[in-house]
Amino acid sequence: MTTRILVVDDEPWVVQSVQSYLEAAHFEVVAAYDGKEAMAQFDAHAPDLIILDWMLPGMDGLTVAQRIRQRSSVPIIMLTARVEEEDRVTGLETGADDYIIKPFSARELEARVRAVLRRSTGGTSSILEVGPLQIDHGQRQAHIHGEAIELTAMEFDLLAFLMAQPGRVFTRLELLEAVRGDAYSGFERSVDSHIKRLRQKVEPDSHEPSLILTVFGVGYKLAKEGKS
Repeated sequence: MTTRILVVDDEPWVVQSVQSYLEAAHFEVVAAYDGKEAMAQFDAHAPDLIILDWMLPGMDGLTVAQRIRQRSSVPIIMLTARVEEEDRVTGLETGADDYIIKPFSARELEARVRAVLRRSTGGTSSILEVGPLQIDHGQRQAHIHGEAIELTAMEFDLLAFLMAQPGRVFTRLELLEAVRGDAYSGFERSVDSHIKRLRQKVEPDSHEPSLILTVFGVGYKLAKEGKS
């Protein structure tokens, strides 16, 4: 089955360029040029991945991402000219799985698309349990106390990696490299945004975490046996 990608940007030449390149790479592409149209296309076509521009007329990309996240864990790649770290963190906190700064190369975009899709669809069939947490790599599903939880691709991979070695402390860069497969060229603070969202989904109290623990000055670890 062909992978369907929704490309959203208010500049037609950007959409046309991205669409042409991705279709040549054997993806199916659906286009939208503003936030309202993006939501309509999302509902109509159920894309496997969304490439979403931040600065859209009317409903901006952040709002679109937030609304989609309320209903789906479909991978989202934010596309923007904003370069400040705080802006990137804001984008990731809305639920984006990756972030590409304009201008970008078509090859870079395709590589990011394939990496995010691998994280969201691939894996072994092994099931791993630590305390109340359970993940099924093959089904890309996560549960806590037997209840299913909806995770983005990045959140799932971070949780799976931490669960594979409970008690071990990882730096932010180590976590990024582990879930991306190579050194992330952006910034290590993106991990903090994903961990924050992950805690909101798995912790009894995300303000006083007992599962995913911060090791100040170093990074993060999963508590052994799922408890501190």
